Formats: sequence, structure tokens, C-alpha cells
Amino acid sequence: MSDIEDPAPTGWTISAVERDTRIGKDTLRVWERRYGFPQPHRDPHGERLYPPEQVERLRHIKRLLDAGLRPGRVVAMPMEELLRQADPGGQAGVDSAAAPAARESAPRAASADIDTLMALLRSHDLRGLRRSLGQALLQRGLARFVTEMALPLLVEVGASWSRGQLEIFEEHLCSEMLETVLRSALGSAPPADTTSRPRVLLSTLPGEQHGLGLLMAEALFSVEGCHCMNLGRQTPLRDLLLAARTQRSEVIALSFSAANNPNQVLDSLLELRRQAPAALEIWAGVPFAPLLRRGCEGVRLLGQLDEIPAAVRQWREAGAEARSHAQPD
Repeated sequence: MSDIEDPAPTGWTISAVERDTRIGKDTLRVWERRYGFPQPHRDPHGERLYPPEQVERLRHIKRLLDAGLRPGRVVAMPMEELLRQADPGGQAGVDSAAAPAARESAPRAASADIDTLMALLRSHDLRGLRRSLGQALLQRGLARFVTEMALPLLVEVGASWSRGQLEIFEEHLCSEMLETVLRSALGSAPPADTTSRPRVLLSTLPGEQHGLGLLMAEALFSVEGCHCMNLGRQTPLRDLLLAARTQRSEVIALSFSAANNPNQVLDSLLELRRQAPAALEIWAGVPFAPLLRRGCEGVRLLGQLDEIPAAVRQWREAGAEARSHAQPD
């Protein structure tokens, strides 16, 4: 007997809505009081039941929140306006730190290739999906695979999920498959010379469950010839700084997904900047448009993964200029 709860015939329970939309129960209750939406019915026992059309609307709201919009702006929007906001000529985003870059990269990818990958995902042909991703990697190389295939695929997966055309487990399958392909590619790549610069330490902070954006960032850093060490997810601040000192890192690169609270992200970055040596640069991939506009003193904020090559070039140029000034006349 399955222990998975199915939506009730007359509506979805709050637990089912939380699982499907990834919007917490407390948040749903707050929105109900503050914004007048959602408006669940009540069963004979007084428990909330959400009609299917409200669940679909909540999916679109979640997608726009992941793209950086504020709840006060989008929760009360009618469905027609949500659809216009979500697709003003492009996709609204994806639940990863790579969302802005994905929106920029999507038009550059061959739509037929993405359609093929989506068909393989929907049919659960994991062998075929991995083979197609591997072929795309060989054809395009690692950097173009990330920007022209992986990111647009994630955009389409996020859009399909928000329309109710994909289940959460299928979204997770896609992410896991991309992680597998990227790890294999990085593992088989020639190791960077120990003198390669900058020396980049990659990680996420505690509470960040998503690691795919981190892997894609590592791929782009590696293509630029950086010496990379990836600590994986959820490294405590103390251990991150200890690793940076031990490895003589020159850049700490952090990845944040849209599941984070932007204010908490800002506080974490400021605390890391306060504790880190002045010479150690901190770069953070963030999907929050307001935070990108506001900035974070002493931290380079990257809204798109494809900003990494330019950031690396600027770092090297600044270092060359500093060395030239240090030379005696």
C-alpha cells in the first residue's frame, strides 16, 4: 500500500499542495490572510482543500518568485497576468542559481534538441537522455554545453513543471542526469596546473540544497583554466575559510538557488566578507534581481553563469596591472 497522499476528489490537501508546488504550509496560510489567495474550501472536518485551478495558479506564482519577483507583487495577480509575466517572449526562470543565465541562453539553443531531450525525460528514457546529453557535450564542448544545452533544458523543465506537465520527481531526474554528465566530464578533463590562476574554491553555504549551479560554474571556471576545488554543498563558514587558507585560494565562488531568502543571502555574504582576508575575493551566483541591483559591498555578484569568463579575465588583468606597478623603473 502506497503512503503517498493523492489529491482528494474535491480538492488538494495543504500537504499535497506543499509537496506539488514547494510552497510551505505556513506561507500558504499567510498568503491566504494577507493577499486573499489562495482561497481553499473546507472539508467536513474543517481542513483546507485547494481546487485544482488554484494549485495551477500557485505553480505559476512559485515560478515567478523563483525568478526574483516579490510575493506582494505576484500572489494576487490573476492567471492571465501571471502567464504574461512568466513568458514575455522568453522563459521566466528555473529553480536553480542559474535561472537568469538560462533565460539568456535559451534562444541560442536549437529548440529541436531541447524538444528531443524533453521527450526522453517525459518517457523516462534515462539511457537515451544520458546518451543525448553526452553527444551534445562532445559536439559543443564543456562551456557551450552548459550555456547552450544544460541551462535552456532547465528553463524548459521549470516551465513545464509550472504548467503541470512534469512531476517533481521528473524535474529531479533531469537535474541528477545533468549532474552525472557534468561530473563525468569534469573528472575526465586534464587537471589544471597547480600554478593556474585564479585558484577558485567552490561551495554552497549551509541550508543550500542545490548543487547543479555549482557544478556548472566549476565547468566554466575549468574551461577558463582556473585551478578549482569544489567542496560541494553546505560548507560551514569556518570550514570554508579554513579550506581557502589551506588551499591558498584567491577566489571563493558560491552558488545560491532561488529557494533562499535574499535577505539571508545578503547577511551571509556580508558576514563572510567580514571574516575573510581582504585579498580573498568572494564571487556569488545569485538569482535575485533586487539583490543584483542593490549589490553587496566587497562581493562580486553574478546574475548569469556566462559572466564567469569575463570575471576571470578581469581578475587576471587586474593582477597583471598590479604586478607591473610593483616593478621598479
